[in-house]
Amino acid sequence: MTSWRIVRIIAGTFILVSLLLGAPASPFFMSQWWLAFTAFVGLNLMQSGFTRWCPLEIFLRKLGVPGGC
Repeated sequence: MTSWRIVRIIAGTFILVSLLLGAPASPFFMSQWWLAFTAFVGLNLMQSGFTRWCPLEIFLRKLGVPGGC
């Protein structure tokens, strides 16, 4: 599995979990502040799309995970 796929899987998981914890209609609701984490992950995905720089991908490559493409 490439670093690109792992980054997308982790980002998607973070978004879904933070929505579960932050949406008032969710049975797992804890606080609406979890939605700020959702926004942070989304903004990080957007900036990495423009700049091609992602801290998680750098970390994964240092662990030996092959790059994407």
